[in-house]
Amino acid sequence: MIAVVENREFNAFARRIIRAYGKRVAEGDVDALPELIELSASLDEAITNAVKGLRAFGYSWTEIADRVGMSRQAAQQRWGRSIPQQRDSETNT
Repeated sequence: MIAVVENREFNAFARRIIRAYGKRVAEGDVDALPELIELSASLDEAITNAVKGLRAFGYSWTEIADRVGMSRQAAQQRWGRSIPQQRDSETNT
């Protein structure tokens, strides 16, 4: 596992930017709404790529699901379709 000490700070910075963008739209910048929605799609894509990488690295669906507070089945349903099939010792699939 790669230890990156600035993850929490980077996460907090990204959250501040996204909240500020939402506030800007909420205060009347209707033209920025499509870009905010596009940002949401980019975040979903980044999460899918992260999960795909974790699976390729050898993490199980249970290990991933535990980190995000959902069941193994829910994690597999949410992200499994985007990830090429690989044998999972937990499910025998």
